[in-house]
Parts: sequence; C-alpha cells; structure tokens
Amino acid sequence: MDADSHAVLFEKNADELVAPASMAKTMTAEIVFNELKNGRLNMDNEFTVSENAWRKGGAGSGGSAMFARVNTPIRLEDLLRGLIVQSGNDAAIAIAEGIAGTEENFARMMNERARQIGLTKSTFRNATGYGDPDQKVTVRDLAKLALHIIETYPDYYKIFGEREFTWNKIRQQNRNPLLSMEIGADGLKTGNIDESGYGLIGSAVQNGQRLIVVVNGLKTAKDRANESRKLLDWGFRAFEARQLFAENQVVGEAQVFGGDRRSVPLVSKKPIRVLVNRGDSERVSARIVYNGPLKAPIQKGTEVARIRVDRGETQALEMPLYADEDVQVGTLSQRALDGLLEFSTGWVRKAFTSVVDRI
Repeated sequence: MDADSHAVLFEKNADELVAPASMAKTMTAEIVFNELKNGRLNMDNEFTVSENAWRKGGAGSGGSAMFARVNTPIRLEDLLRGLIVQSGNDAAIAIAEGIAGTEENFARMMNERARQIGLTKSTFRNATGYGDPDQKVTVRDLAKLALHIIETYPDYYKIFGEREFTWNKIRQQNRNPLLSMEIGADGLKTGNIDESGYGLIGSAVQNGQRLIVVVNGLKTAKDRANESRKLLDWGFRAFEARQLFAENQVVGEAQVFGGDRRSVPLVSKKPIRVLVNRGDSERVSARIVYNGPLKAPIQKGTEVARIRVDRGETQALEMPLYADEDVQVGTLSQRALDGLLEFSTGWVRKAFTSVVDRI
C-alpha cells in the first residue's frame, strides 16, 4: 500500500481472516498511543507486573518477553519499548491490566477502537497475539492499522524503528528483519505462532515515498524477510503516480432528497492519486458510492460519500468525499415533488446504492 494515496499496489487474500500472532501488539500499542495523545496517560505512569502477566508472558512462558520481574512497577515508556521492540508478552499483559484492569476488558477496548479507526473485519481477544480461535484479522486491516499509526502518532511511531532495547540487563534486538536491510525501513511488527505462520507488518521510505507491506502465513522467518523485501523493492521500482482529481476539485455529485436543490457537488480534501505500473496503459476507473439520495439539510464540508478507484481488477484506493455546498431543506412544493417521484419511480430506493462511474 502507498501511504500517501492509500493506493493498494498488490493484494492476495487480503480479506481472508487469519491469526495475527504478535502483530496484534500493534493494536495494543495503538490503544496506548491514543491514551497518551488524549492525556489520560503519560510516559511516566507506572504499571505493576502482576503474577498473571509474569506467568503468562514472562521468561518462563516460552514466548517473547522483556524479562520483567513479578510485582515490579515499570514506567509506561519502558513497557512500550518492551512491547514494540522486544515483543514482550509480559509487557503486553501488564499494559492491558494497567489500563483496563483485566486483559479481557482491554480486548474489548481493542475491538471498540478497531471499529473507530476503520478495521471492519478484525476481532481481538488478547493484547499479546496468543492463539485464540476467535482472534482473527485481515492483512488489509493490518495495513490500515499501520497507516493510521504512522499518520496519527508520528512521534510514538519512531519506537517501532528502534533496533534494540535493554531491560533487566538483557539486550534484545528488534525482531523486524527489514530494519537491517538498508532499504529505508522504520517499522512495524513481526508475528509467529503455529496457527499463523510467519507474518510481518512493515513500512519503508525511499525518495519521499512511503510503502506499507503486510504478509502472513510464511513457512520460515527467512521467507518472511525475503518476501517482504521483494514486495517493497517491486513497489518502489514498478509504479508511478497518476493524479485523477486535484484537491477540492469537484469529482461528481450526489442526489439530494427534500432539499432546495436536487444534487450537491462532491470534492476531496486531498488530491486523489493512484499508482499505476510505469509505462502501462492499464485502465483506471473510479466510482462514487453513497447511501442516498442524501437527506437535506446538508452542511458544506460534511463527509457524504466515498470514491473507490480500481486499477484493472484491483481496488486501488478508497477515500472520503465531502459536500462542496450547503443544501437547505426545500420548500413544501419541492419536498412534495420529491415524494411524488419516489412514489411513481422509486428513485430513492434505486439511489440507495448509487454509483457514478469515472474513467
């Protein structure tokens, strides 16, 4: 995925539900970042490592750990590095219990927050990524999560790029293999359990362009590293940007019911660009999709529709569209005419999945 345009360059089984393994810790980190951003936490807050966190996630559990001692208070800043750099299960559980009381309560927070930021298909059951039959995500959702973190928390995101962290006199290297490849990588997270195979959420920047890659289900750590790099190298090399619409350019219009006008123009607050194969004349089509017709009144600047761009058979981009003008409630006669049209033609129902094609 191209971070600037949100264009998808390549996908395979992107919406298949899979086990996230430790990539779930990226969602755990998002909860912490959001709490920090909203002032409900600060980096100097201390959470105590419970016996539960120590037994389930500590050194004796057999999984990755930051080697925190039981009943020891630890600053949130250190727990975050233990979570992100060392992939510590003990850190994840300590954070979950410190914020929500129990890991189960924290998982509910994860799911609520996931829906708020647009992860529509993923379900979390714990803060660590330990196997659970009900804990499933899609790689598309993981890419959206990575993009959200990069865009929303640029200062906290830098932790994902730290190469090592020492805690309890034990130095551990970041498990992300992309960080040592000199390809501009600066995050995010690996994962591996029996149910998932080897997975990775990664991001890299070259010549001012950022790409995000997500893979899962690889057989070995080497395969995970190699395939992730191949995808990034290909993405940087093989594509160029094509602008479809400029910022605040009218993209199309949406029908309005009960207003002083029958339609409202739609614009994007950002340029609408899609990446296409260099030198290729591949067909690019765009559709405006909305639930409508829209009901008056409508305020200028309100998100009322989305534009979906396809590159060949691949959905390459989806972005919000906003009303470019105010629409007031229409006169009694205007509303009566709309009602008559609905009665005679059913145009309201027909427009409920209105799609306008753009090439």
